[in-house]
Amino acid sequence: MTMQVKQISTALGAEISNVDLAKVTDDQVEEIKSLLTEHKVIFFPGQKLSQDEHVEYGSRFGELEGHPNLKNKRLTHPKIFEIAASSGGIADEWHTDITFQDSPAIMSVLHMVKCPELGGDTMWSNLNAAYEALSDPIKDLCEGITALHDARPHGKPEKTAIHPVVRLHPISGKKILYVNEHFTRRIVEMNIEESDMLLSYLTKWVTRPQFTVRYHWSEGTIAMWDNRSTQHYVVNDFVGERIIQRVTIMGDEVTGSSNPRWKPALREGYSAVTTHDKQLINHLKDKKAI
Repeated sequence: MTMQVKQISTALGAEISNVDLAKVTDDQVEEIKSLLTEHKVIFFPGQKLSQDEHVEYGSRFGELEGHPNLKNKRLTHPKIFEIAASSGGIADEWHTDITFQDSPAIMSVLHMVKCPELGGDTMWSNLNAAYEALSDPIKDLCEGITALHDARPHGKPEKTAIHPVVRLHPISGKKILYVNEHFTRRIVEMNIEESDMLLSYLTKWVTRPQFTVRYHWSEGTIAMWDNRSTQHYVVNDFVGERIIQRVTIMGDEVTGSSNPRWKPALREGYSAVTTHDKQLINHLKDKKAI
């Protein structure tokens, strides 16, 4: 069978039909990888995979890991992360998955097990398009700096990682604006006031409508997104049961488009005015960077 591809937004996203993900061939897996790099998020309606089929399909793309911090409340499968909600309890902040780790997620494969008739859509943003639309002076600044990410939304602020603000996609070689409102805490090379100003701008910039796609779910749809070049956001406007099950391919290697051009911006000591530096100092000490 030849897969049929329907682009659903000028920014990113495509629906794929005429393929059974429970029976994909090696050639089809390679084609899906290429489609994912091109469209960044792809959807396969009407699949309805079993849990074992879901895990088997995801494993065709790399090593799977459960969520490092959050645990399933009712599902026991070690490779599947489930979120079941009737209202709330969803990821309604823009984020790239698990950027608080040195090696974040490469991609995710989500099965929409159950969804409300209205609401509960998910949005994705194209982080390459967001970078390319910046002015040249802002691009130049962003390519010389890094950012600290943490797992504070999961109750673990001590879990931290530093990543470049602009990274390179390992396959396409394109530049990616790699900060998000959910996990990114500060710019390393700026003081906290400067950092807050720039991060506020960048994290809002990536959500501009021209960089995004909004997808309305149907039960049984499988979605895959390239976690290296996208952010996503669940619209919390639904009433009724919404159950997603996700497998995650881990092991990303984050490479900056250039090396940082400045040293970390740190004040001495832990006085009241240096509270915001404590987390960064602890991270740098842990990594033996200071």
